[in-house]
Amino acid sequence: DKATPLLEDAYRERPGLDNLGYYVGLGRYRQKEYKKAVEAFDEGYIPDSNLRQLGKFYRGLALGVLGLSTEGAAELADIQRTQTVDPFSQAAARIGQRLAATRAGEEAKRFRAQATFGAFYDDNVAINPNPNPTAVANFNDFNRTVFESLLARSTKSPGLMASIAADYSFYRKGAFEGTASYAFFQTLNLNDGLSRFNIQDHQIGLSGFYRNTVVNLPYQLALQYAYDYLFLGMDGFLARHSPTLSATVAEPTFTLPYVGTVGNLTTALLRYQTKSFFREPGDGDIRFGSEVRDAVNTMTGFLHVFRFSNDRHFLRFGYQYDNESAEGTAFSYRGNRLQTGGQVALPWQQLSLRYDFDVHFRSYKNSQTLFQDESGALTNRSDVEQNHLVQLIKPLTPNWTMTAQYQRVRNSSNIPVYDYTKNVVMLLMTWTY
Repeated sequence: DKATPLLEDAYRERPGLDNLGYYVGLGRYRQKEYKKAVEAFDEGYIPDSNLRQLGKFYRGLALGVLGLSTEGAAELADIQRTQTVDPFSQAAARIGQRLAATRAGEEAKRFRAQATFGAFYDDNVAINPNPNPTAVANFNDFNRTVFESLLARSTKSPGLMASIAADYSFYRKGAFEGTASYAFFQTLNLNDGLSRFNIQDHQIGLSGFYRNTVVNLPYQLALQYAYDYLFLGMDGFLARHSPTLSATVAEPTFTLPYVGTVGNLTTALLRYQTKSFFREPGDGDIRFGSEVRDAVNTMTGFLHVFRFSNDRHFLRFGYQYDNESAEGTAFSYRGNRLQTGGQVALPWQQLSLRYDFDVHFRSYKNSQTLFQDESGALTNRSDVEQNHLVQLIKPLTPNWTMTAQYQRVRNSSNIPVYDYTKNVVMLLMTWTY
């Protein structure tokens, strides 16, 4: 670790120095800078035959890590052809065969699936507002009646949930890949009075990917389209069309004291979404036209991930800006979302602890036409929605994982009917193919 920076300095000044390319390549390999390691092995002059063979060995391993299994296997097989008896060449041959088999398995495995089922307890299924006696005292009769009727609803329930997600790579050629996907989600509230809030969602999608490198940086471009249809109490509630364009780049790694090598991954995205709600009051009564939620939402943002210890730990942060133009004036807003979170691998029982947090600031464009603020006035709505998600993850077998999860949603609003708190605890089992 101490030698590598000195060797790098020497390599920048005299890259053709005998055998220096090998030592620089080895240092980069140890720091998980695999692409740069391959460059050093390729560009450096290595006259020592033993170091040249070792360089080919580590070059083959680096190519395998980069996903170039065929090239890595060929490099390791070449060692066996030139040195057929020593243990080093035999080890190279074994690893080369594994890389070749891995590549064949990856090519064959075009179908992926995941199924999750579990139980939950939700303390606000119906999204009842938080009590607010001060506001109720200032409400008109209509707002007071609506607010008190919402507070009176049953809203706590244990429940069951299940989800299935699958995708199939129907096209793979060179740097291009095309996939088709389907996802299903279902909740079942065991409180009979809340069955009308059972959620069922179906989503289908098509995605196209292009993967390559630019200035030695791996990147991916993706164009994805998703359509989902959501039922509430087995009645149609919401349909969405969501095309998304994204670009992901794996930036160079860097080293921190006491931390080690840190990887970087940045994604920029642009999404266009249309929403169609069903059974809206405004569809059949002009008095509620301002409450129609059918809308077009555009969103742009980025997400950066710091990766540690070969992805055993990670830290992420991001930002999104979205603009929603709704048919009803009450639901058009401009929003800013901040995201952060991370995951650490705990030193016991292969446990991982994950925490995600996002906060969405929504500033509504128009004054409310029906629901009053705390002072009894019809003003512009302003919301701050905070989402906390904590997960404790335990792998049981290569295909089975158990997750204990807690989620808290706190939506603070100056319009009391939209001010609410929600807590959900879950225990989930996930099977992955």
